[in-house]
Order: sequence, then structure tokens, then C-alpha cells
Amino acid sequence: MPMPLWWGHINKRVFNKMALKRGNWPVITHVGRSSGKVYHTPLDAHPVDGGYIFILVYGSGSDWVKNVIASGSATLKVDEEEIELVSPKLVDKAVAFERMPVGTKAPPSFLNVNEFLQMDVKT
Repeated sequence: MPMPLWWGHINKRVFNKMALKRGNWPVITHVGRSSGKVYHTPLDAHPVDGGYIFILVYGSGSDWVKNVIASGSATLKVDEEEIELVSPKLVDKAVAFERMPVGTKAPPSFLNVNEFLQMDVKT
């Protein structure tokens, strides 16, 4: 099982705010599927051919993942560059690590992370 969702709620309310303020993480901007509110979520973004892969440490049940899948798009800010992403799809660990750069660290095995989100750069 990935990280428990209760930890994600703490992360969202405390650590994400600190990460956003520091500005040292890639940030995905997405729209709430029922609220319509714009959210900014700091996370790891791994560049792959034609897009990015995100390691879903809280699984596909995370609000940001559900929002991105529902809308079909998001914006990723990396080093002051805004990148439009489309076509979100869940991929398994084997597919993700086949596409990610060699040497990308896997999450700790005790987290049992098996879901990843791949998105394409909008052309």
C-alpha cells in the first residue's frame, strides 16, 4: 500500500505550503473536479520522452491525481518554465521505470508504490 492518505492530508496542509514558498520543487497546477478551484501541488516530475512521469506515493486516489485525470490536462512549472501537459494515464512500475532516465531512484520498497502517472507535453 502506498503512503496513507491521512499523511497526504498533513502533507497538503503543512509541508506542501512550505515547499511552494521555497520554490525548489516542480509544481503541478490543476483544477478541482467539483470545486473548480485552482490548486498548486509540489511534487517530483521525471522527464521522459515527450512528457513526464510522476511517482504516486499516495496512489491514484490522491485529489490532485483525480483532478488531473478528470480534466485531462495540467500545467507543470519546472525551473520557471510552464509546461502544458495532456493525456494523463496511469502506468505500472515496470512501464514507468522503463521510460524514466536510468538512475531514477525508486521509492522505498516498504511504500509498495505501484502506480505512476504519465502525461504528455502538449504539442
